Amino acid sequence: MRKLLRLCPTFGLLLGFCPALAVTTALVNALGMGLAFTFVLTFSNFFVALLRRLIPEEIRIPLFIIIVVTFVTVVDMLMAGFAPELYKALGIFIPLIVVNCIILGRAEAFAYKNTVWAALKDGLSNGIWFTFGLAVLAAIRELLGAGSLFGYGLLSPHYVPLLLAVLPPGGFLLIGFILAAINEPQA
Repeated sequence: MRKLLRLCPTFGLLLGFCPALAVTTALVNALGMGLAFTFVLTFSNFFVALLRRLIPEEIRIPLFIIIVVTFVTVVDMLMAGFAPELYKALGIFIPLIVVNCIILGRAEAFAYKNTVWAALKDGLSNGIWFTFGLAVLAAIRELLGAGSLFGYGLLSPHYVPLLLAVLPPGGFLLIGFILAAINEPQA
């Protein structure tokens, strides 16, 4: 599990903490954000790689942002139309995907310098690992904070929810514990 968590951009590169803390109070929210993020990252990488020879070096970052904004808008509209409860739960964090450092970082560091196929695979794999990291955080937080997963009670009816788990400080603490566990020196 330690090696798996290191592949997640949130734990391996220490990027993407804002959505990791904000949307991981429930597993369904984390998976929704992860899928939206994966879609945007995959297609942004694809188009950056596809257009890389046409993008002038001097204006590449603004053009990357325009590409990312296009896919965030698509996700935003689809989610508003087909998953309004999830859309409402994620709120401002869907539009904030535009400025997520993982997406812009992958466009700059990888997609702009590699083939379309490699950029597509990179976007999909990073999106899946980001989703995995969100899901791990959300599962622990929802289980401790509500005694349930996906809204289904899993713990005893007498379980007293740990409110701290679903509050931002609880998210910070959990991320800290996970980072400590995966970075623990080997004996």
